[in-house]
Amino acid sequence: MSRARQPPLVTGISPKEGAAWTKVTIRGENLGTGPPDLIGLSICGHNCLLTAEWMSASKIVCRVGPAKDDKGEIIVTTKSGGLGTSTVSFKLLRPERIGILDQSAVWVEEMNYYDMRTDRNKGISPLSLRPSNPLGIDIDKGKIPQKDIELTFPGMSGDFTSENFSATWYLIENHTGSSFEQLKLAANNLKKQATKKNEGSLVYVKGGLSTFFEAQDALAAIHQRLESDGTERVEGSMTQRLENILNRASDTADTLFQEVLGRKDKADSTRNALNVLQRFKFLFNLPLNIERNIQKGDYDVVINDYEKAKSLFGPTEVPVFKKVYAEVETKIGALRSLLLEKLLQTPSTLHDQKRYIRYLSDLHAPGDPAWQCIYAQHKWILQLMQNCRNEFISGQRVGVGAMDSEGDTRPSALGRLGHTSSLQRGGSLRTPRPSTWRFETPQQVQFVEKLSDVVIGQLPNFWKLWISYVNGSLFSETGEKSGQVEKSKKNARQRQNDFKKMIEEMTNRLVKLVRGALLPTTLPQADLSLYGGWENKTELTGAWLTQIIHTVRACHEAMSALEIPNDLLQVIQDLLLELRVHCLMVTLLHTTEDVKRLAEKEDWVVDNEGITSLPSQFEQCMILMLQSLKEPLEIKQGEMNVLQIDQVQDQATELSVGIMKVFINCLEHLSTKTDGDIDASHNISVDLSSPVRFSGIHEGFSPTSEQRLLIILSNCHYLEKHTFLNLANYFEKHGLTGTEKITRVSMDAVRGLDRKLFEAYIERRADPIAGSLEPGIYAGYFDWRDCQTPTGVRNYLKEALVSIITVHAEVFTVSKDLVPRVLSKIVESVADEMCRLMQCVSSFSKNGALQARLELCALRDAIGAYLNSESNASFKLALDALPQLHSGADKKLLEELLNKFKSSMQLQLTCFQPSCIQPVKR
Repeated sequence: MSRARQPPLVTGISPKEGAAWTKVTIRGENLGTGPPDLIGLSICGHNCLLTAEWMSASKIVCRVGPAKDDKGEIIVTTKSGGLGTSTVSFKLLRPERIGILDQSAVWVEEMNYYDMRTDRNKGISPLSLRPSNPLGIDIDKGKIPQKDIELTFPGMSGDFTSENFSATWYLIENHTGSSFEQLKLAANNLKKQATKKNEGSLVYVKGGLSTFFEAQDALAAIHQRLESDGTERVEGSMTQRLENILNRASDTADTLFQEVLGRKDKADSTRNALNVLQRFKFLFNLPLNIERNIQKGDYDVVINDYEKAKSLFGPTEVPVFKKVYAEVETKIGALRSLLLEKLLQTPSTLHDQKRYIRYLSDLHAPGDPAWQCIYAQHKWILQLMQNCRNEFISGQRVGVGAMDSEGDTRPSALGRLGHTSSLQRGGSLRTPRPSTWRFETPQQVQFVEKLSDVVIGQLPNFWKLWISYVNGSLFSETGEKSGQVEKSKKNARQRQNDFKKMIEEMTNRLVKLVRGALLPTTLPQADLSLYGGWENKTELTGAWLTQIIHTVRACHEAMSALEIPNDLLQVIQDLLLELRVHCLMVTLLHTTEDVKRLAEKEDWVVDNEGITSLPSQFEQCMILMLQSLKEPLEIKQGEMNVLQIDQVQDQATELSVGIMKVFINCLEHLSTKTDGDIDASHNISVDLSSPVRFSGIHEGFSPTSEQRLLIILSNCHYLEKHTFLNLANYFEKHGLTGTEKITRVSMDAVRGLDRKLFEAYIERRADPIAGSLEPGIYAGYFDWRDCQTPTGVRNYLKEALVSIITVHAEVFTVSKDLVPRVLSKIVESVADEMCRLMQCVSSFSKNGALQARLELCALRDAIGAYLNSESNASFKLALDALPQLHSGADKKLLEELLNKFKSSMQLQLTCFQPSCIQPVKR
């Protein structure tokens, strides 16, 4: 089965060189999952596992043994990763051995010198006096953890040189696996060693026994001699002389060795001084090293050295050490101030902030540096947001596409909208804009985008810093840092409410700044001086408000992605709701203004259906409006439908109805508009013979007032049958409510305008025709009671028919769909007038009755395609008012005259015939 972890890798060792038994710190990767996982550690080929202390997966502490190699790698072996590798090496320093004849600046103990004759060390160091294996059997290390042994034998030690030596501890630690026979052999070895030591002292005494006896005999003889002479206490006696001789011998000996002993004392003091300097040079050089490493930015080295010095010399009472250590503390205090200053500097990256916080924590800086950093970042972000507003208000930022403070050119909001025609209010309906229009982004839009950049750019790092503060990841998870982690978590729990207030302050500041730029009326009067001041700026259109909504939504989504609680972001949701409502209302109001200006674009050029471009332009304008409202009305996660708000729904419906009424008013205005450029020669009653009189309405055509009425009538008909129905579908498709009311009111308004215009046109065209009948009938003093035999239809009727044909041509030129409606009304007016005239005649002669019947029948038959019930009734009443024809000759004459009339006017009367009816042949 393959291992789950990578092999150990040693990447650093500190110090990198030293003598045997030097304590070193090994750093690297995958150095084990715990003490039991560490099964091997060698430095320069020497097994150092016995002194190894596993700290973490990246740190091991041990002592270097007396290896054979002077330089070698550090190899770590673990159960989980196997045999490891090393990218660094350790240099083992050998103690210098000095021969008996070599010069030295220090005193060399004579018991420890190098014999060049035998090439071996004759001296015995104190360490060598301690046997490595006092029992004389193989050592078999057990696997019992050191901590368990310490708990079992409290206050004892397994070191046989210690005062608290415990034999049981030693056996458990070094001979757990030894057999009973081996332990018996070890006991015999101990007995032999004790016997040998006692025998050595006895042999020394036996070897010098004769010398002792001889000395004792000599001293006894001298004592007897002195007693017999009685001169033991006399001046000049042998005893006195012997004492003097011994004193002189002593003085001579002292004189001989004084120089040697002086040199020894001087060497001892020099050696002691050098030992102190060598041993404590780390402390003496530390202030200078700290200053140098601070200048280079090696703060990790400074912290490690300080921790080492603090553990070694912190509790010292030696004056010189206290003086140097006090200087070290001064340097460290300055470093704390420097790191805190760097930590609170803005702007700063999250990586640097975490690094400085760890440094300050390792240096045991007073207070809570992490919270100080969070507080400083909070104030800095608030100031950035406020400065952004102040820059735009003071006019320092002009034009889009300018370089921002970081030196990069950001695409303008309009640039992002340029490819979306649905967001360009008015589109082609607008007056062509100057070439610089694309780059004239309103300052409110630039401000909101810049403000959003500030929030999106700074808030994530601010939030991540807080999360690191909460979970303690600002500090390493090793055992030696666990206290700091717990302290950080405890501080974070105590300051959760304070941080929540910070986030609330940021979101409220963002919302107030946006409100001040776009919705100043929603701010309290006291906040207008801080967040308002945009009164002189450009009024925004719906397209720009849509872009702002998009920007604010992006800001909200970015903050939601950080898992900031929704209750802290509710103010942004409320702002978005009001912006969407404001955008809806502004778009509807601006569309109303656009529709008002549509009348200026009427060119009076009709298509095959008699419709100008005005209805299409109106429909397109409304479609563009609805498309531009797609994003503001879109319901994102957590947002509500603005059209479900009753007040908004009612207001939007009223504004939409207003747009429809404005367009209908435009049509009415166009129908009554006077044009001074209209040529009077275009009067419809003249120039009937011109072949191009009604050939069509072309571009540049200037219609008469009657033609305007017809064109507007045709447009009204199209609006009712198509445009308003299409718009109703678009309203429902885009989710706008109140469609039924909008359609109903629009239909009623356009029908009312249609009736009004139709009646005006009929009045203008029917009255002249009907008014010309009576003068024409009685022209030349005609008398129904005294007239000649009829020879045909008189000219007045032909002129009336030509006038009706002219109206037909005028209407047909605009819209053939209007012809039946208009002609029926014209015919109804003419028939009513003929009926009235016939009923006013008191009596008819025979020829007069025949003439009247001929003309009534001719008129009725000619316009028969446009007769309605009222017209038929009028003709019936008129014919009933005439005397009946009784003779067959009269009836035959009537038929012949009617056929003659139809034949003579066949070409003119063809326009009255439906396409399915063939014209009458001669």
